[in-house]
Amino acid sequence: MKMAVLDFGKTNSKLFVFAQDGRIVDERRTRPNWMRKDGFSVLDEAALHNWAVRAVSEATDIHGVEGVMVSGHGCTFALVDEAALTHPILDYEQEPPADIAAQIDRLVPDFTETFSPRLPLGFNYGRHMLWLQAVQPGAFTAAKSILGYPQYWSWRFGGRAVSEVSYLGCHSHLWAPRKRDFSSLVDIEGWRDRMPAFERAGSVVGEQRLGDTKRRIAIHNGVHDSNAALHAYRRQELGPVTVVSTGTWVVVLNPDCLLDALDGQRDMLVNVDVDGGPVPTIRFMGGREFATISDGWQGAIAPATVQRVINAGSMALPSFAPGGPMPGRAGKLVGRMPSAEERAAVALLYVALMVDLCLDQIHSDNTVIVDGGLNAGGLLAGLVAQLRPSQAFLQGATLEGSATGAAALAFETVGREFAAEVPEPVRAASFTGLARYRDTWRGLIGEQGIPRAAAGGAR
Repeated sequence: MKMAVLDFGKTNSKLFVFAQDGRIVDERRTRPNWMRKDGFSVLDEAALHNWAVRAVSEATDIHGVEGVMVSGHGCTFALVDEAALTHPILDYEQEPPADIAAQIDRLVPDFTETFSPRLPLGFNYGRHMLWLQAVQPGAFTAAKSILGYPQYWSWRFGGRAVSEVSYLGCHSHLWAPRKRDFSSLVDIEGWRDRMPAFERAGSVVGEQRLGDTKRRIAIHNGVHDSNAALHAYRRQELGPVTVVSTGTWVVVLNPDCLLDALDGQRDMLVNVDVDGGPVPTIRFMGGREFATISDGWQGAIAPATVQRVINAGSMALPSFAPGGPMPGRAGKLVGRMPSAEERAAVALLYVALMVDLCLDQIHSDNTVIVDGGLNAGGLLAGLVAQLRPSQAFLQGATLEGSATGAAALAFETVGREFAAEVPEPVRAASFTGLARYRDTWRGLIGEQGIPRAAAGGAR
């Protein structure tokens, strides 16, 4: 049996075809288009849908795919009636006008209820729901269902309208993790009756005939991408783990951290796993920041270049994107970076230092698994492992941990084995002066006092 997984990221959208042995046997990629319409930045949904249908149809004809599963980025919702969107899907990277923001931010539940920090833009999608309701109330009046982004795509492909807990619980302001129920905001705004019934991620919610063969394929309920990555590793019974899932966002999930240790001012929050359990999390927009600092670098980075940057003391100080554990700061570059590759090395070191900081703040002292596109070549994982020699480090055997976890959920639902590859041990890097470089960096950002119980000893 083969499964198609649509992995809808903010920057890149992908289709993967998984075999039951965990291999990716085919893939397609595109970039979603965000456009201006009626004063909002919105998704060009028609273009992305056309690409997705074509990609799944080709996979069905070529590989005999029997199901389609969805993994989706956070912070995004869809309003639908019986047949279509009642408003275009909002881009979460836009801020409501100041007067409206002041009104809606008074309605947001307390952190102790939702464990959703108060974040800018649409990083809490309940905030964007309040904005849209204030300025386009007709879109809500016409909507029969409020869907999370992965659930929208499952519905768009022919599935039933359903809710899914890992997505609703993703710093949305809409979920109360301790109660395992909707937050007070949902009831105050009268949204509960438009939240469809829950189905577990991976459940079959419909079927569709696709491709030239018109083969009947199952439509599976989608999942939040970072929680899919967490599931991919938890199901392998690796013991207590912290998962560092990298992409546009770097999301650090440590289920062993106490909820009371979370600081909402540091972009620390509770995600919710696919079975409704709370997952303490900290995150920053690491992929976006890497692209900004490196000026869009795409290639490999030589270790010798990293060493030159460390020797020179060239570094990036946070933050180069909204949110994250160092909010309210303007990013700054320190020192000389004569070449484009050196600037990219500074960007990678920045991400490694931020991951190290996040691991301290989320009280990680268990095994760390580094996953996703920023770890191409394993250099990021090696850097963080050198900074934290008392912790064991693993890295995903594939860069596509979110899609792999999504595939696992779909295969499990239909009773099929799925043998995803076991993550590989990380060989710690051996850069001279890296610990001193970190200490200098933390001194410049005023974070010398953070305990580093798991971090001492790097050279």
